[in-house]
Amino acid sequence: MTDAHDGPDAAHRVPEGVDDATVEALGKLSEGLEVVEHARGLLYGFHRLTGMADLTIGESVELFRKAGRDDVADRIERDVVGRNAIAGRWSFQIVEDYDDGYYDTLRAAEREAREQLAAGRRHLFEAGMKEDRRTHGLAHHEATPADVGEDVPPRDA
Repeated sequence: MTDAHDGPDAAHRVPEGVDDATVEALGKLSEGLEVVEHARGLLYGFHRLTGMADLTIGESVELFRKAGRDDVADRIERDVVGRNAIAGRWSFQIVEDYDDGYYDTLRAAEREAREQLAAGRRHLFEAGMKEDRRTHGLAHHEATPADVGEDVPPRDA
């Protein structure tokens, strides 16, 4: 099968007048955003786990009471259940501060840089990497999904 495209689709082609250094800088900015997306996912995991822990600890309080250990239950309920994760904040407030501050600011800056410098196109650096690394004309190395022929067997076949 021959490639229907000589490279990336229109959405991933470097616009005229955009130099390699700009594409590299946009790629690095995008990479930073990807790291922040991962961090954000971990932060949401922290939020969920912290909430689950609080509920579970609350259940332990009830079990201590059933066991006749009201002194232990009272202390845990007073000092731990419902406690802020950090000063003045439950985990949902930490997530909201992160989202509304750092995360939203970075996303807007990345989007504005792409719009200003590359007609809004995403992943130009990665599209260039794909072109450099793929084997042109070989199944499973097509430039775009539209280039995949029906005669190409699944990779696991």
